[in-house]
Amino acid sequence: MDITKLQRTVVDALEDVKAQDIRVFSTTHMTSLFDRVIIASATSNRQTRALASSVSEKVKAIGGEVIATEGEETGEWVLVDVGDIIVHIMQPAIRAYYNLEEVWGGKPVRMKLAPESTRPAVAASDIAFDPMITTDEPTGRRAASRASSRPTRSNR
Repeated sequence: MDITKLQRTVVDALEDVKAQDIRVFSTTHMTSLFDRVIIASATSNRQTRALASSVSEKVKAIGGEVIATEGEETGEWVLVDVGDIIVHIMQPAIRAYYNLEEVWGGKPVRMKLAPESTRPAVAASDIAFDPMITTDEPTGRRAASRASSRPTRSNR
């Protein structure tokens, strides 16, 4: 299948379900396994899964093959392999943490995108994602109320 047609189909499928910050990169100079990497952001687990489903359906509709889909159970990062193109659909915090643009972003592919598709996605929380952080401190409203009701010690 023509890479341009497949690429346009994938981007259209992402735009149909309101993906944000879509980036397309050529990887022909880096690997012979695939020709393009497309990275897009979604605002929720549900939207991430819906975007992956849209890509799969549209590629199959034009006679393409979906080789594999990974990550749909959690929905934070879903990868769709359509042969010559690998599609990464990620939530903003995950995308910022793994920074795939740095790995694959050597050669951006120029293509016309809808204005909404180029807008950077905003993370749902103020806390950056770090899979290695664990906290021993209680968090949330209950912890805050406990902290405010504790008597304070005075140094004498």
